Amino acid sequence: MRSMWKGAISFGLVMIPIKLYAATEQKDIAFRQVHRTDGGRIRFRRICSIDGQEVPYEDVAKGYELPTGEMVVLTDEDMAELPLPTTRSIEVLHFMPAEQLDPILLNRSYFVEPESAGARAYVLLRDSLERSGKVALALVALRQRESLATLRTRDGLLVLETLLWPDEIRIPAFPFLEDDVEVRSQELKMAESLIESMTVDFDPDSYHDGYREALQELVNAKVEGRQVVQPEIPAEEVEPTSLADALKASLAAAREAPRQAGTVKAEVKAPSRRAITGSTKARGAGGARTDEARDGEARDGEATTGTAKRAQRPAAKRPAKEDAASAQSKSRRRAS
Repeated sequence: MRSMWKGAISFGLVMIPIKLYAATEQKDIAFRQVHRTDGGRIRFRRICSIDGQEVPYEDVAKGYELPTGEMVVLTDEDMAELPLPTTRSIEVLHFMPAEQLDPILLNRSYFVEPESAGARAYVLLRDSLERSGKVALALVALRQRESLATLRTRDGLLVLETLLWPDEIRIPAFPFLEDDVEVRSQELKMAESLIESMTVDFDPDSYHDGYREALQELVNAKVEGRQVVQPEIPAEEVEPTSLADALKASLAAAREAPRQAGTVKAEVKAPSRRAITGSTKARGAGGARTDEARDGEARDGEATTGTAKRAQRPAAKRPAKEDAASAQSKSRRRAS
């Protein structure tokens, strides 16, 4: 990994030189914007709205627009002169119980590695936090933004987690919060039983990103020029008529066959093949001839089956009047 920040942890009178590394990464599939007709990449240029000229990156600065439309320009030199002591240090403010931290405040996580000169002080802080069961609340400035942060232990490391400021959490002003919604005690008991029956230990390795896997399969199919199998959508289940019925059905299903991560809720029929058009490679002539041969065999089979069915079909009964007329005609021929 590559460090993205160097500084020190300020812990009382102790300074611990450290490096920060991003602890998480996105596993999204990266796409580029292209021209639909020919696949050419779309390019963006930095054009000045006043003189219409392209602006090189080194001439780009930050601007703060006033309500009057005027622009205050801030350069990198201006930003470097900010009077912030946390630009190169993680200042520990105090310690607190971990359960007092609301998870909604968590922003980003960073691994903390000590420099060789601060390894002993680093281990001292790490072990002290682990024994106390508490976390450290700190201030730090990363990427030109000062944030609250916590320091906690994880797998023998200190982990820095930046926090959102309280005024960055939106207020959920939803109308239903003011309503007096009544829940019956029977429904509450069934819901609690359902929660209890579905409670398991959390194992993150048991889950996977199904959407990303399907998207990667689509990309691979486009590259290889083959068809993508589109599974049939299972029939919709009959919706319960009441909340109590839904809870009963859910509780019964959970007791009969507890769901595991990555399993299908209901049995799905054999998928029907639907081609996703627009593949980058055409199918070979041999493959086309094979498909035609298969279609011909299918048509021949259908024709043979139809002939056999007609041969096995019993003769239809003729009306009684036709039988009598035929008998009279035969008797006249005998008489003559």
